[in-house]
Order: sequence, then structure tokens, then C-alpha cells
Amino acid sequence: MADMQSSPAAPTVIRRQDYRPPDWLVPDITLDFDLDAAATQVRAILSVVRNGEHDRPLKLDGDGLLPLEIKVDGERVGPEQWTVDAGTLVIPLSGAAHSVETLVQIAPQTNSKLMGLYASGDLLCTQCEAEGFRRITFFPDRPDVLSRYSVRMAADKARYPVLLANGDPVEQGDLPNGRHWARWNDPFPKPCYLFALVAGDLACNADRFETMSGREVRLGIWVKETDLPRTAHAMQALKNSMAWDERVYGREYDLNVFNIVAVADFNFGAMENKGLNIFNSRYILADPETATDIDYDGVEGVVAHEYFHNWSGNRVTCRDWFQLSLKEGFTVFRDQNFSADMGSHAVKRIEDVRILRAAQFQEDSGPLAHPIRPESYMEISNFYTATIYNKGAEVIRMMALMLGPERFRTGTDLYFDRHDGEAATCEDFVRAMEEGGEIDLGQFRRWYEQAGTPHVRALLTHDPVSRTATLHLEQAVPPTPGQPEKQPMAIPLRMALFDRASGQGRGDELLMLTEAKQRFTFDNLSEAPVLSINRGFSAPVIVETNRSQADLAFLSAHDDDPFARYEAMQQLMVNVLVGRIGGQVVDEEAVIAAIRNTATDPLLDPAFVAEAIRLPSEAYLGDQMAVVDPDAIHAARDALQRRIGSELEPLWRDIHAKTRSNAFALSSAAKGARKLRNTALHYLAASGAGDGPAVAFGQFSEADNMTERQAALATLANGTSAEREAALDIFYNRYRDDALTLDKWFQTQAFAFHPDTVDLVEELGRHKDFALANPNRVRSLYGAFAGNQWAFHHRSGKGYRLVADCIIALDKLNPQTAARLVPPLGRWKRFDEGRAALMKAELQRILAVPGLSKDVTEQVSKSLE
Repeated sequence: MADMQSSPAAPTVIRRQDYRPPDWLVPDITLDFDLDAAATQVRAILSVVRNGEHDRPLKLDGDGLLPLEIKVDGERVGPEQWTVDAGTLVIPLSGAAHSVETLVQIAPQTNSKLMGLYASGDLLCTQCEAEGFRRITFFPDRPDVLSRYSVRMAADKARYPVLLANGDPVEQGDLPNGRHWARWNDPFPKPCYLFALVAGDLACNADRFETMSGREVRLGIWVKETDLPRTAHAMQALKNSMAWDERVYGREYDLNVFNIVAVADFNFGAMENKGLNIFNSRYILADPETATDIDYDGVEGVVAHEYFHNWSGNRVTCRDWFQLSLKEGFTVFRDQNFSADMGSHAVKRIEDVRILRAAQFQEDSGPLAHPIRPESYMEISNFYTATIYNKGAEVIRMMALMLGPERFRTGTDLYFDRHDGEAATCEDFVRAMEEGGEIDLGQFRRWYEQAGTPHVRALLTHDPVSRTATLHLEQAVPPTPGQPEKQPMAIPLRMALFDRASGQGRGDELLMLTEAKQRFTFDNLSEAPVLSINRGFSAPVIVETNRSQADLAFLSAHDDDPFARYEAMQQLMVNVLVGRIGGQVVDEEAVIAAIRNTATDPLLDPAFVAEAIRLPSEAYLGDQMAVVDPDAIHAARDALQRRIGSELEPLWRDIHAKTRSNAFALSSAAKGARKLRNTALHYLAASGAGDGPAVAFGQFSEADNMTERQAALATLANGTSAEREAALDIFYNRYRDDALTLDKWFQTQAFAFHPDTVDLVEELGRHKDFALANPNRVRSLYGAFAGNQWAFHHRSGKGYRLVADCIIALDKLNPQTAARLVPPLGRWKRFDEGRAALMKAELQRILAVPGLSKDVTEQVSKSLE
């Protein structure tokens, strides 16, 4: 008998070019679980089939398993007939097919990595993506081994009255000694990363959905009994998602049952396991008392995302983990469009681009830059990144734009039909788009191969004699690790030209920039027009133009593309702020006038107004600088914010008063009003008005919803007033027993522009309600703090040390969550010498820790290169 925990494997680099098909396939697997938090036994019977002509042994991955018994074709085999090599069970087999049976023991309650089968409170649940199934039983843990699963679970009935697994329920019954059992079958072959099991005392919000072919699907959202009232929004989102996927993609759900379970301890947002989605509870539970409008949108979007995976991820899965964006980028694109259809297309696009710029653009410009189809990895969990997800979605969006709706739908139909039940590649998807859309995407494939954000320079010139305007475009992709030289990309750029006198636009054209330099000429223009480019953010690029502040102010008032109008306003602000940071004399009047005009335009959606008039974040401003100066950025932004608040104070008071609601509603209009009201409160407080804290505390006290309550708390948290301390105490005492809402209390303080935020975060890390073992709590404090540019980059280096200490401590419990805290430290080359030296020293200190996980080792070592 061998204990696999005794010899951990040294980290190795996995390369895409080394892929080869599996030596053995597993068409069917039967699992039998004897569930117990302290010691669960798992019996697995695998039908294994040799794949091709070779004599290689059967190799089954395992991690932390205690093998109790191994059988081949029903006969028990002794330790002399198998070996465990670096966590892999090796069994020499002759012949083409066998039945291999293993019995192992695992300990869910001590599984702090939250991968495999683990305990979350009184629940037992699983997380198998990417390589967690090997922590449950021996198996070829790779996505291109697809199997049909039959699962039997037995457990104490009082402690685990509900037993759920993938697929459809088959039978159940009682056992002696207060135990019971249940069997579930999934008829669709799936990779082991989609396996799921949940056991516990849960209540169900049950509903039904009739598919487009008339089949009835039983829906269930399983939560703690007390949380049932907070599941209505998630259930409606699920039904909306099912109907949308039928209408837009023609994809019908295929099982008789669809279940969702919410758990408190989860490394991810949610997981698309076939027929049994497991969710972080923050993306299921929502009511006006505890959830903000952002939370409601998050629930809707994540429920949709995981449901859409049933086809873009489950029915068609990934051949290997280098193809991760095949399912994630495509599904993010699908969930973004769904959310846009459920609300405001303009606001959703702005929100998505803001996330892309904040997370993915930073990733693309740092030491962890990688293509959306990476070439190598040490730990696959490190590649669940903004590049794979968000940039991957933008690449799909560009293809959809180039093909148009009808041809794109033809391409997706071809992709689903051709690869249903298969493990596919990114190339398979692109080829389906080419054939279905009748388009050549040869050069476009570089988006899958090259890392880095393309920079596009767009200069518009005008010749009054020939009455022509010429758009001069240049593109370049900066060097990234391992890719010093880049080839030109195929970049679709939507553009329009506007007449300065009338404010009218001249159409909307799609230009394809495919060379390093190109020119496009436009006729019949007697006056120099104003350029609107990358409309709708048609390509994930950084655009530099020769547009003046007057041009940007004009577009902020007249552009008929909502994103371009928003972008003009943002660039207007960026130019002023970057100029001020650089010590230039800047004219802020254009910004103030543009904000006034936008905020008072009765034809604009309040949600759009709120987005357009908010200042760019400090992190985004840092991205515009060769060397980031957090103190100068904060001072410049704070000064402009104060001036906007002060000069437009009557406007902010008026908006704040007029957008007050008599009762909570979740309509788009109500959400937009709340967003604009909170923006007005923020500017009013920034104005320095003597009653600013009192107005904010009044909103905090009177709010009938979390959106306005937390916004008021965040406004107060930035200052030092007595109202700040009172509001924080009230919030804590009101929600101390609600873990998800208490996360907001930690997060709000970690994000705050308070002069003592660094010390406050250190103190909160010792708070009795801070739990290092809970990923949500860690993200709410240290994750939020690392995103607070001014506080995290405190000149003392104390912020770096706090996060590094957290990474070192957390790595022993949960390496995945620890590794996700490394990237902010990895951007050390972007800062001044003093800060860079402090950040680098913390990375070196982390790397020197004995026994560091390969998750953190990979992130830190790459960050130091």
C-alpha cells in the first residue's frame, strides 16, 4: 500500500507542442462513494480501452489519495503489480480492453485547497476543474478523455439528506444505521473536470422550464433553508438564459434535470458541471437588503455563463488546457450579449471594456502576458486569466463583427454540429467560422498566437482643395515575454466622420487594418471632419489619435455611438489628468462643461450618464504613464474631482434629490437612477461641502437597498468624519452574521482612499471575522487592497509586505487563491526605483519560502524575470 502524499512531484513545464492523444480511453466509469467528512471511500470501476497501437502501460493521475485496493478484470492485484510514480498510478496491461477497479480513501474536511471533494461547512461538494478529479480517484485527468458516468452515493441521512450528482436521478433508498443512498447517471460523455457531487442538508427552490421541442426540465437551486428567499433572481436568470440560448443559438437543454448548488467556500465564481452547477454563493443569493445592483447583474451574468457552457464547454469541450479560451472566451462573449439583451447594450459594453482594460490590458503589459492560447504552463490554474476569458471574448466578438449576425450563426451551428461530443481546439472553432462565414481568417489567427495589446495610431488629415480626408493608421504590438517581435494583426475598426457644423455623422464603416501602415481616403468633405474610431470598441486595442480637446468635447456631445461618446468623455478627462500629473498647465473647463452637458441631457439613459461622467480610475491613469506615480495620480484626480464637485455642487444636489426612489425596483430605469444618484453623492462629498458627510450618512441610514447603502458607506469610508465611524459600526453590527454582506464591509475599507488605509487593512487582517481559509473573505480584503493603487503602493512598502505575508500564509492552505494575489506585485517594473525595489524584494522573499506551491512558484518566478 502506498501513500501518494509522501512524494510530491517537482514542478514541470507543460508545452502545447508536446500534446499527444491519450494512450488509454475510458468510455465508462462507475463511482461508488461512501461519504464521510473525515474519511470518504471512493470505489471506481473504469472500462479502459487502448487508444492505438502501442504497448504503453495504463497511467492514472492521483493526488493525496490513499489506495486501499486495486483490481484488474475483477482480480485483486498486489503492490508488486503496480507502482505510484510522482502521483501517478502505473499499471502494465496487455490486450486492448480491461476493467480496472480502485478503492481509495480521502479526507474532505482537511482539504483546504478546495479542489476535489471537500467540506464547506456542513456540505460535501466538489471542484474538479482543472485537475481536481485526481484528488477524488485515480483517473487520466485530462479533458480529452470523455466518459459516461454512473454515480452511487451513500451517506448518513440525517447529516446529508440530499445527494446530488451529474445527469439525471435514477434511484434511491434507505440503508441500515440511519444511512441512505442515491444513484445518478449522466448519459453524455464528459471529461472528468465536469464531474460533480454535493451532499448535505439543503432546501430547494424548484421550478420548471419547457424547451423549444416541448420537453419539461425540472430546475432546482439548492441552498440553506434560510437562504431560499434570496434565490428568486437566480432562478429567473436561469430560465431567461435557457430561453435566450434557444432563441439566439438554437441550443436546447438536453437532460431532464438542471440543478444549481450554492456553497460558501469556493475558489471560483461558479462551475459548469454537467447538469449540476456548483456556485460560489455570492453569485446565487440576492435580495435588496444584502445585494447591490452590481451583485444582481453578477448573479444574472454568471448563471447565464455557466448554463451556456452546457454547449460551449460541455457538449463541445477542450482537447487540452491550452484550448481553455475555446470554451471560456466563447462563453464570456455569449453571457455578455445575454446581459446586454437583458438590460442596456451601451452600459454593458462600457462595463465590459472597463474590466478588460483594468485587468487584461495590465496583464498584457506585464511579466505574465500570454496569448489567449498559451504555449506552456507550470500550473494550469494560473491560466484562468483575464486574457483567456475577456480578451478571448473580444476575439470572438471581432469574428462576429466581421462575419455579421447571419454568417456568424451559420458558423456556430457548424461548430456545434461538427464537434458535438468531442474535445475540440481553438483551430476547430476558427475553421468553422471560416467555412460557415465564407471568410479567410488566416491572418486573424495571430490573435490566438501573439500576446500583447496592439497599439493603433490614427491620424486624420484634410485637404480642402481635393475635399478629401485621409485616415493614416499604424499598428504595433509591444514585445512580451518570449515574443520580442510581432507580426501585424488583422484589426477590425469601426469608424465614422462627423461634420463639425451640423453634428451629423457620415455613416459607420468597418475598416480592416491588416498592415503595419495603411491609409484610407474619404471624398466630398469640404471641411475637416471629426474622427470617431473604434466605435463600440470593435477591437481590443489602444488607440492614439491627433484629436484635440475640442474634438473630444464635440464627440462627447454628438457621437451617435454610445461607447464612442463615453470614450470621448473619458479621453477628455485623461488628457487633463495626465497633463496635470506631468506638471502642465491644463484647461479643465472643457471637462466640467462636458460633464454638465451630459448630466443635464434629458434624452440620455441615467445609467449611461453615470458611466460617462465618472473620472477614469487611478489604475487606468497609471497605464497611460511610462512610470506610474501613485501619489501624483491620486493628487491630480482628487483635485479635479473636488473642482467638479464644487463647481457643479447645485447640480449634484438636484440630481441626488430627484433620483431618490420611494420603493425599491429592479427595472433598468430604477437601476440607472440609483447609479446616477450615487455618482452625484460621490461628487457632492468630494466638493468639500460642510454637510457632505451628513448627506451621505442620511442616504446610508434611509436606504431601502444595498446599492445606495454601500455607495454611501464607500463615500464616507474615504474620509475621516465621525459619520464614517458610525456608519461602519452600524453596517458591521447589522450584517455581522451574513458572510457575503460582511465581505462588503471588509472590501469597502480596503478600497477606500483613507489616509490610513494600509494600517486599517493590517488591523482588519487580525479581525476576528477575517478567515484566511475562505476565498471570498481573502479577496474582499487583500484582493481589494491590492487593487487600491494609492494605498497598496504606499511609499513605505508596507502594503507590499501585507500582501506578501498573506500569500505566504495562504499558500499553505489554498495555493490557487494565493497565486491570484501575486500579479499586483509582479508589475514592479512599471514603478519608480524605490517602489520597484520593495516589490521585487517581496517577490524574492515569497520565492525563498520552503515548500512553496507550484501555483505561486510559477507566478512569482515569471514576475521576477
